[in-house]
Amino acid sequence: MPKTAAIALAPSSSLFSRLLATIDRLLLAYAEMTIKNGDVPRFGL
Repeated sequence: MPKTAAIALAPSSSLFSRLLATIDRLLLAYAEMTIKNGDVPRFGL
């Protein structure tokens, strides 16, 4: 029996998931800037 252990690594991210992550980061940055500038409409709350 070998004395080393095999580690199962997750497969590398697909191109589609990386694209979605990039879009998500851009939208989050835009939302943070919008909130910081006070451009968010208030809905009577």
